[in-house]
Amino acid sequence: MDSIRIIFPIAVALVAILAQISVWSPRRLWIKVTALVTMSLFLPVAYISLETLLSRPKPVAMDWASEHLEDASVLAARIDEEESIYLWLAVAGIDEPRSYVLPWTEETARELHAAQQGAEQEGTDVKIRRPAESGQDNQEPMFYAPPQDTPPEKQHADSGAQIFQRSPDNQ
Repeated sequence: MDSIRIIFPIAVALVAILAQISVWSPRRLWIKVTALVTMSLFLPVAYISLETLLSRPKPVAMDWASEHLEDASVLAARIDEEESIYLWLAVAGIDEPRSYVLPWTEETARELHAAQQGAEQEGTDVKIRRPAESGQDNQEPMFYAPPQDTPPEKQHADSGAQIFQRSPDNQ
């Protein structure tokens, strides 16, 4: 919702500037009125379209803002055979999960399913490697289940074994 608070006022300002230019230009009255009507119709359409886009998954290929992203955790996935693969990802450095859609391919669906099974066996999460570059590198699988982290080593006492001695009072 925060993006609407930024993008919509910018769109309003740009449309207002264009309407202002058309009103003050030496044109006929009907052109000026058309510019004002167009501006007033554009604003609700722009707001509704921005609000609607917030609830839809973004195609991973169009996520240019996260191109530097190495990997992300897959929180949920839904495979619609012959249609799309929908992902809900936890991206490092971003508080809210992101919703993405991948084009459906049998290979990608198999990789996701295998990674889900591997993650269940390992007790870890499914990860996606470079989501912005999906399908561009066939050398390594896009989805994977990282191995479980090794637990930290136990701390041993430096003094060694404890020795108990009877006190002279208890003899």
